Amino acid sequence: MVEGALVVSEAQQRAALHGTDFAGRDVPRVPLARVTEAVRGAHAVVAAAHGPMARLMLQAAAAAEPRPVLVTGLPGISIPATRLALDRRHQADLMILHSRREVREFGRLAAANGWDHRLALSSLPFLSREPATGRGTDLVFAAQALVPRERWHREAVARALVRAARADPSRRVVLTLRGTAGERQTHHEDLPYTELLDRLGNVPPNLVTSTAPMGRALETAEGIETVSSTAAVEVVARGVPVLALDMFGVSDELINTVFAGSGLLGGADDLVARRFRHPDPGWLADNSFHPSEDDDWTAVVAELVGRRRAGELPPREPLPRRGGPLREAWHRKRVLGPYDRSVAGAAALALGHPARAAVIGAHRLRRAWGAGRAD
Repeated sequence: MVEGALVVSEAQQRAALHGTDFAGRDVPRVPLARVTEAVRGAHAVVAAAHGPMARLMLQAAAAAEPRPVLVTGLPGISIPATRLALDRRHQADLMILHSRREVREFGRLAAANGWDHRLALSSLPFLSREPATGRGTDLVFAAQALVPRERWHREAVARALVRAARADPSRRVVLTLRGTAGERQTHHEDLPYTELLDRLGNVPPNLVTSTAPMGRALETAEGIETVSSTAAVEVVARGVPVLALDMFGVSDELINTVFAGSGLLGGADDLVARRFRHPDPGWLADNSFHPSEDDDWTAVVAELVGRRRAGELPPREPLPRRGGPLREAWHRKRVLGPYDRSVAGAAALALGHPARAAVIGAHRLRRAWGAGRAD
């Protein structure tokens, strides 16, 4: 694990490795400055991180001599395809995706931008096709940091969870969290549900929180509810019913367009009534449930390693950023946090924060102005 602003806690590490071959093993933590040395001699390196960190990791790994094959990917649901996801992973020789639809849409987006990303297909590694051990009684809500984003949306979800708990005090409503208070997550959460519930007050005792891995939550789940969490895909694979909330619509901003046509969408009343669904079979094959024999990523990696051995692996560079060295230093400081002690990083952060706040404020004003005109 590479140390940075979002490096996981020991508890988060244990949860992430639960059920994998790495469970219980010591995983070394290294600073970014040691990545080049750490991967020297490797045939291939997989940069498994959120986009900004993946970009730095790919740059560091590319500096090793001889250069290894550089592989990266996107975790979980990656629809809608975004330009930024491709931008940050441009230096990779291969980008792994997890559905036919993702490969198709990212390929179309790369071509539209004149980029030469090579894409390959892999089944999501955490998808267990074994059915859940038994049907429980918990309503499990998979919380997310990014969606919904607006305060009133998140407050509406919190109120719906309270209503669901009060509707049947004999059954639990379980709010699953990515970490405990103070732990960093892949995406910063401005409005945690725990705080919103505290503000509502008088929370029913059968509304509880959990930081256990999703696999454990499934052991007592009647069904899963979410806005767009990849947990929905995980539980579908186990035969557990799902409700994908569309109470705020279906849009790229909510990252729930992937569920259009799935038969899983429903609103707040469905949440309270526990009206879970099973997906439409026609939707499954195009969205993460393709036959495993369609996976081609291992063959592509083998081909790339063969080209490396033959000295035929061409160099790849990250896409240039506007703003030059100062912006690069700012991004590096934001990604590495306290692990970047450079003067350039500190200076860039001091200058960048006010500028970024001004840009974000201008965007919000434009959205508010547009909404007012629409009304």
